[in-house]
Amino acid sequence: MQGVGPEPAAGAGPESAAPAKKPRKRRRLKVAHPERCIGCLGCMFACSRINTGRASLERSAIQVQTQGGIEGDFVVVVCHGCDDPACVRVCPTGALTKEPGERVKFNRDLCVGCGQCADACLVGAIHLDGDKKAVKCKHCGACVAFCPHDVLELETVES
Repeated sequence: MQGVGPEPAAGAGPESAAPAKKPRKRRRLKVAHPERCIGCLGCMFACSRINTGRASLERSAIQVQTQGGIEGDFVVVVCHGCDDPACVRVCPTGALTKEPGERVKFNRDLCVGCGQCADACLVGAIHLDGDKKAVKCKHCGACVAFCPHDVLELETVES
């Protein structure tokens, strides 16, 4: 048969090219509709209860704050999941770590309560609790389910 040559050697051709690395996907909490927040604090109680076992505004990684007093709007402060987080860079003990394509992870046992991470966070999403340990969102989405007005969303982002 004309035009039919020998079969290509194994490993040759486009099929053998190394597969392109797929971008990693991770979940990130997003304040999607801040104008809907009524300040009920349900998200804060859900966060602390699910992540620490007790309902405590102090141990919540999400913060609902007022601007302008009781008649003002509410501001919801959450970790933005920075690509190059300042909190990780300043942590002297390695309690905060971040692998490429992953979220910032927090090891409470390594935290010495120096507060450098809270000072370095550009959006003010980290604070110290009564035990002088950092409180930081892990983007689990517990708060999303308890927000009655869909202020929060858990989005998927490629890294």
